[in-house]
Amino acid sequence: MIDVIIAGGGPTGLMLAAELRLYGVGVVVLERDPEPTPVVRSLGLHVRSIEVMDQRGLLERFLEHGTKHEGGGYFAGIVKPWPEQLDTAHGYILGIPQTVTDRLLAEHALAAGAEIRRGNEVIGVGQDDYGVTVRLADGAELRSSFLVGCDGGRSTVRKLIGVEFPGEPSRVDTLLGEMRLTVSPESLAAINAEVRRTELRFGAMPLGDGFHRVLVPAARVSAEPPTLDEFTEQLRATAGTDLGAHQPRWLSRFGDATRLADRYRSGRVLLAGDAAHVHPPTGGQGLNLGIQDAFNLGWKLAATVRGWAPAGLLDSYESERRLVAADVLDNTRAQMHLLATEPGPQAVRRLLAELMDFDEVTRFLIERITAIGVRYDMGPGPFPIGRRLRDMPVGRARLYELLRSGRGLLLDRTGRLSVAGWADRVDHVVEPGVEIDAVAVLLRPDGHVAWCGDDQEELGERLSRWFGYPD
Repeated sequence: MIDVIIAGGGPTGLMLAAELRLYGVGVVVLERDPEPTPVVRSLGLHVRSIEVMDQRGLLERFLEHGTKHEGGGYFAGIVKPWPEQLDTAHGYILGIPQTVTDRLLAEHALAAGAEIRRGNEVIGVGQDDYGVTVRLADGAELRSSFLVGCDGGRSTVRKLIGVEFPGEPSRVDTLLGEMRLTVSPESLAAINAEVRRTELRFGAMPLGDGFHRVLVPAARVSAEPPTLDEFTEQLRATAGTDLGAHQPRWLSRFGDATRLADRYRSGRVLLAGDAAHVHPPTGGQGLNLGIQDAFNLGWKLAATVRGWAPAGLLDSYESERRLVAADVLDNTRAQMHLLATEPGPQAVRRLLAELMDFDEVTRFLIERITAIGVRYDMGPGPFPIGRRLRDMPVGRARLYELLRSGRGLLLDRTGRLSVAGWADRVDHVVEPGVEIDAVAVLLRPDGHVAWCGDDQEELGERLSRWFGYPD
């Protein structure tokens, strides 16, 4: 009996595998494709995902392979300076191709002890009171306590367990690929500038190895992979030239479908990442949303497998993350509307661009895009409850270093509080000088504030709610 099977070896599945291994949970990742994909859909990590990597000791490795972009934030392609004093120690976007993110997360999961089996396609799922049976295309069957579908927007797992996926189908498609161009750099820069005055779904970016990443609107919605002929035809229609496009190393298309699973859990089977939600890529939130799903789910599923989870802990994954996904779906819907070339959307776009000159408007939008504004509903209490804390010094250490164990954390400025009974699940750090707006705060393993105050009885109630019965 495997503890947890994860269907899908993309960034969500790999992050979840590593999170589960942090708590000693046995994990097998089943990936349909025999080799990693060369397609680069995502180009970077937003602030909250960067913080997550820091909280797990991975950030230095990501920084080695990425590029910091500190110039500004954006919404629907409207670029504005970062708001002053953004609530993070990582006020930048990390440019890094998804292929590299996938590789680094796979290495992390393998080093943690996860097993990744490529070329294993899930075609059947059955469950009972004791576990889940997973049937593979080669006829083999595996048995696990839980199954998590991280297998993308066309999720086989979601379909097999009968979870509905309501929303809107694609209305427009966009072509994306990497290829060589013969156009001169000077001409390409001029074409980019002219076309993008009205069509922000167009662009050609040099990659530094003789290839360019090319984006262009498609003529129609289609389920078929694009061809080079289709690409060059659409380049001529949009830019008046095909840019001399040739020798593609991969071609893809994506649409603006917007769908949200009506539930994230069915018995012992859960959904995460694109298997639970799909939306337009505007704002680059998709990969980040999936990684953050995994970060929320990992410790809760591990607690359930290990037997100390309090009632309702695993269900809080859906109640917290589904609302976050719904917000992302809404803001990408809005951004897609603002990218349309018709006069009405363009008028709204100009108005929003003016409003974003106000610091608080830009702050509000950037906190949504980067997910640092997420606040989970944990009941009544002061404003910090439900929010994550930014990194900060704690004595001679940093807060995010203290969270790398995956345990809860009580930051106590008084030394009068106690986590006795939960010491195997929660660390207690007494530091009078820590800069928190409370006498003490209790952090969950994902860094979100579950309690703040100075009352030991209240603290005990919150410890029981999130960390189970005391020993």
